[in-house]
Amino acid sequence: MSLYRTRLPQLGDRLFIADGGLETTLIFHDQIDLPCFAAFDLLKDNAGTATLERYFVRYAALARDEGVGIVLETPTWRANPDWGQRLGYDAAALAAVNRKAVDLLLRVRAAWQTRDVPIVISGNLGPRGDGYRVDTRMSAIDAAAYHRPQLEAFAASEADMAGAFTMNYIDEALGIALAAKACELPVAIAFTVETDGRLPSGDTLEDAIERTDGESDGYPVYYLINCAHPAHFETTLRQGGSWLQRIRGVRANASRRSHAELDEATELDDGDPAELGAQYAALRRFLQRMNVAGGCCGTDDRHVEQICRALKGAVPAAH
Repeated sequence: MSLYRTRLPQLGDRLFIADGGLETTLIFHDQIDLPCFAAFDLLKDNAGTATLERYFVRYAALARDEGVGIVLETPTWRANPDWGQRLGYDAAALAAVNRKAVDLLLRVRAAWQTRDVPIVISGNLGPRGDGYRVDTRMSAIDAAAYHRPQLEAFAASEADMAGAFTMNYIDEALGIALAAKACELPVAIAFTVETDGRLPSGDTLEDAIERTDGESDGYPVYYLINCAHPAHFETTLRQGGSWLQRIRGVRANASRRSHAELDEATELDDGDPAELGAQYAALRRFLQRMNVAGGCCGTDDRHVEQICRALKGAVPAAH
């Protein structure tokens, strides 16, 4: 078990960055074909593994340059049974690739972590279906059973925690929280929202967080918002409420486009990195505990650098 399991340093007050949009960087910047949007498939050979390592090193170097911590997510957002089967991975192969992904980040941590730059390794998992649409609904019990093998792989590794990203309906997020609890693995849950600030299922962020907390005895260590532009959810945050105290992270898209528009896009919309950084700083008015900040679709190290610098200069609202 990792020494960090008992103390996740990002649960304090200091700033931690995360990486940007891994898959969009690989596809649009590195010109790499990613069937099923599955970055984990690059781990099948040395060349692909080296590409991923270079990607993560850029962010580790940025964290060291800025003197902040960093949460690194394994490139395993698609490494679950349904997506894995499409790429020819059986259960044993998926378990192996999830472990290999953690090992990759352990090497990055060994090379880049310092006393002043803690590096947290998070085993990343995504939805069973599409991240943008609720096309495969499960009960919380079924979701727990579906995602448990991937969580067990992370729990048996030296990952410090798990992170479930682009959750688009409540039952799947709740199931992951319950499965992580059974594995005694800390987990963060990241919900995505549409342009109206609601989950693709139509649920509000408030309901999603409060129900997941309520039915898992508050097991998630914190929540995030990811794969949406700040303009899509700022109005929701303005409404206030104690539930906002559970959100520690934001990993926003560079683009203001809707999920449907992004799904059809053939060119990258990388927005304005400086503007995005300023928008993160503005979110501090509502998200007083936000201290984990990275990007999602369309973002890269330029955006995360601007986000980091903007947040270092922002003063959180009084509690």
